[in-house]
Amino acid sequence: MNINRTVYREDHEMLRDTARRFFERECLPRQAEWDKAGRTDRETWLKAGREGLLCVTVPAEYGGGGGDFGHSCVLAEELHRSGVSGFSLSVHSDITAPYIVRFGTEEQKQRWLPKICRGETIMAIAMTEPGTGSDLKSIRTTAVRDGDEYIINGSKTFISNGLNCDMVLVACKTDPKAGSKGVSLIMVETNRAGFRRGRKLEKVGQPAADTTEIFFDNVRVPVDNLLGEENKGFVCLMQELAQERLIIAAYSVAKLERLLEQTIEYVKERKAFDGTVWDFQNTKFKLADIKAQTVAARTLVDYYIGEHMTRRISVQEAAIAKLFATETLWKCIDDMVQLHGGYGYMLEYPIARAFTDYRITRVFGGTSEVQRDLISRKL
Repeated sequence: MNINRTVYREDHEMLRDTARRFFERECLPRQAEWDKAGRTDRETWLKAGREGLLCVTVPAEYGGGGGDFGHSCVLAEELHRSGVSGFSLSVHSDITAPYIVRFGTEEQKQRWLPKICRGETIMAIAMTEPGTGSDLKSIRTTAVRDGDEYIINGSKTFISNGLNCDMVLVACKTDPKAGSKGVSLIMVETNRAGFRRGRKLEKVGQPAADTTEIFFDNVRVPVDNLLGEENKGFVCLMQELAQERLIIAAYSVAKLERLLEQTIEYVKERKAFDGTVWDFQNTKFKLADIKAQTVAARTLVDYYIGEHMTRRISVQEAAIAKLFATETLWKCIDDMVQLHGGYGYMLEYPIARAFTDYRITRVFGGTSEVQRDLISRKL
């Protein structure tokens, strides 16, 4: 019943082998250390850069891998299948860096991308604010033009890579009265005066993910740090959010497949009432349902991965992929926790770790409710 995945080529699978070895060798042994520290270590970022595992879709002339979206998906799948938690590679490579590639000037690409690809500059993206979640047109962080500089004031929250980042892509208002037509994207180096990191946020899961608040108190950045055109940032965000949502869908299905394998192994070994948990009809029926849902999610998401390799995917299609994959993952995780009994609540078991780590997939990248709204607009 394994699916023949035709969406990937041989070069994709070669990268998969490299990525799998890297995550098993360099990341899993450090997981406990990362969880305790509340962040990943910078040396691992540099190692990932040397292995060619950062920014795999960035053109080779800027230091990237020169690959396509399939390479990004392979990396995301292997990272999450491995059990590594809190290493926000996708935020750096697949969500933030593509904005520079698509909307940056040649000078900006030459200035920023090589260090980003090497892991010397760690990236974050700042959209969400304390009073504004998915409604990006309502952000309040402002950037006021003052000669050859912008002066930025405001705050952002839920920033992945918030402690480690060296540069942040900031969505802000350059025309506060214009709603979505007044949003701009500005790159801000974190060593600038007035930039401040807040507390590391204590989350339900992913303790190694350095999710923080950040603040801008009269932060001055050169106008040359504007990405794309002034007041056109909302359009840029809408174009790139589809890829972010599809990446989330891709690794959600990969994680579901791995958790199903682990749960089947567990129930066949776990003794209960002179047999195993596997011997109960309820167990087999539950796992049959999960298998069917996993196959459905895999087939759907692989189709959309193929579509996005040639950038044919629409906003609504990306929303369908994220909604179905993340909602299916969460329902199945809950069922698999139940099949583990009390051990399903113990963090030493992968299913319990997934229970805390992956609830967020229905929230970030746009909540499930936002995805439903996007889909309904084309009904």
